[in-house]
Amino acid sequence: MDELTEDHTETLSQLQELEAESIHVMREVAAEFERPVLLFSGGKDSIVLLRLAEKAFRPAPFPFPVMHVDTGHNFPEVLDFRDRRVAELGERLIVASVQESIDRGRALEDGPSRNRLQTVTLLDAIAEHRFDAAFGGARRDEERARAKERIFSFRDAHGQWDPRAQRPELWNLYNGAVRRGEHARVFPISNWTELDVWRYIGAEGLELPSIYYAHEREVFERDGMLYAVSDYVERTPGEPAFTERVRYRTVGDMTITGAVRSDATTTDEVIVETLATRLSERGATRADDRTSEAAMEDRKREGYF
Repeated sequence: MDELTEDHTETLSQLQELEAESIHVMREVAAEFERPVLLFSGGKDSIVLLRLAEKAFRPAPFPFPVMHVDTGHNFPEVLDFRDRRVAELGERLIVASVQESIDRGRALEDGPSRNRLQTVTLLDAIAEHRFDAAFGGARRDEERARAKERIFSFRDAHGQWDPRAQRPELWNLYNGAVRRGEHARVFPISNWTELDVWRYIGAEGLELPSIYYAHEREVFERDGMLYAVSDYVERTPGEPAFTERVRYRTVGDMTITGAVRSDATTTDEVIVETLATRLSERGATRADDRTSEAAMEDRKREGYF
């Protein structure tokens, strides 16, 4: 066969295709929006976002700052990792504090969990810095409300989301037009699964906070979930503390984030466990998503991540 007509097409792997799509989304946002921001919690999904941003924009600095909405009830291992990782990248970190929102009377603390209070803090920070797009690490496989969202998910002038008023996204074309006061939440890894994320972490050799791997921790059991013993949660007499070997599939407010029993101390071992699970990480370990069938959608309508 003539060398010029011989087919030399190379097929991308699934991870390469997902990576390419995500990088395309990030570059589209940088081109279409004036003041984007990347939401970074120190969790595995936002750590993947940081690596994708590196691949999209290096050797230049990111064309946006990094922002964490801090409930004040976060795992200390995650906060330490957050500060160190952003410093290593040499990027700007904005910390939007729920405690400051409470102190200023913008949010009312009505229980041990501050998860819902993050909405006010996030929307205030978006307004203060005039952000018109916010990257998030949400994925469609996490929860049914998130499965409804487009990659470009628009919020009105009040920060609210209407699932019935979303724009079509055909052929990887995204409409980034927003009116003054509106903004978009953009989810570059929307089409990834938890397994994809872990395989990418392994392929890229990404470092994660230590709590993502099996370790011994003092916990107590409530409603079938294992919570870390901390100053933020008051245990009842029927909730004794005990030491268990656990890891976390997702990180967030310590008051609503549960651990799973595990012996997985490496990324490969976590991948094996993930292959065997039948519950998403939010469904298995996030108490705030168990309050009702529409708990996440209700929060998202109000402006939640």
